[in-house]
Amino acid sequence: MRTNHVGLRVTDPDRSIAFYCGVGYEIVGRVPGTPIGDLTMLKLPADEFVTIELVHDADHDEPRGGGALSHLVIATESMDDTIAELTAHGIGVEAPTSPDGSDTFLTTWIVDPDGTRIEIVQWPPDHPAGFTEADFTT
Repeated sequence: MRTNHVGLRVTDPDRSIAFYCGVGYEIVGRVPGTPIGDLTMLKLPADEFVTIELVHDADHDEPRGGGALSHLVIATESMDDTIAELTAHGIGVEAPTSPDGSDTFLTTWIVDPDGTRIEIVQWPPDHPAGFTEADFTT
């Protein structure tokens, strides 16, 4: 098994699509009129598959779900380039910090129009593209 994608409920689909496209996501497709609302499927250019599904239900003004989602995480090759691109799209970015005190392992945060926090990670050059078991062993 593997994680397929995350579904995010949004209040204003146009505003959310503009935000996520500004972050760098691409629209893969749309599915209108499902029982849970209108769906917009997104992926980042380097992703093979959809990773985010924006869900809008015009019958509900506020996102549903009880706030169970903590945050999404996006990996970047260059924190500086990503911050410049996000800023150019009018997206506020927190100052990056380093979990291990290095100049190569960096994280920062942005927030989407509905308040979903998104962590952006620049892994050290020799680190795999995501967490592995080795990250949790001493």
